[in-house]
Amino acid sequence: MKNVYVVRHCQAEGQAPGAQLTAVGVEQADKLAEFLTDKHIEHIISSPYERAYRTIAPFADQLGMAIALDDRLTERVLSGSNHPDWRDMLRKTYDDLDLCYEGGESSNTAMKRASSVIAEALESGYNNVVIVSHGNLISLLLKHFDDRFGFKEWESLSNPDVYHLIFEQDAPIIHRIWT
Repeated sequence: MKNVYVVRHCQAEGQAPGAQLTAVGVEQADKLAEFLTDKHIEHIISSPYERAYRTIAPFADQLGMAIALDDRLTERVLSGSNHPDWRDMLRKTYDDLDLCYEGGESSNTAMKRASSVIAEALESGYNNVVIVSHGNLISLLLKHFDDRFGFKEWESLSNPDVYHLIFEQDAPIIHRIWT
């Protein structure tokens, strides 16, 4: 049995790659480190975005473990430009997984890059892995394994959030474990 803990970053000051954690986000990261203590984590992989990396840093420091940064875990880009109706645009990408706005990435493309990180983690020899990423990409990753995940589930994600994926077969059992 392999366990993958998919973590959404803590509260941040914005969406830019260099956005810092807020003061609340720093406290959340410390609570997350405590929450993960008994999970026997052997490997940590994170988006290189500052808010993701800083979310897991207290836990990695506690274990004396390095954090592997992986560009495939960066947030999905919906469009190359800002749109006031971006939420409606995003909703449509859960119904049409190949819908791709100019300068953006389709849901299928984003799912493939995120799921490739999971596939490598499962083949790595580690039994307990933490992966830290961003809300939209995480919701698409979960949708890859369970088609019931969609826009509503994305909306319900918290900062931080943790999903436990238990792999005994090809498809995991998925539990939301952050409270």
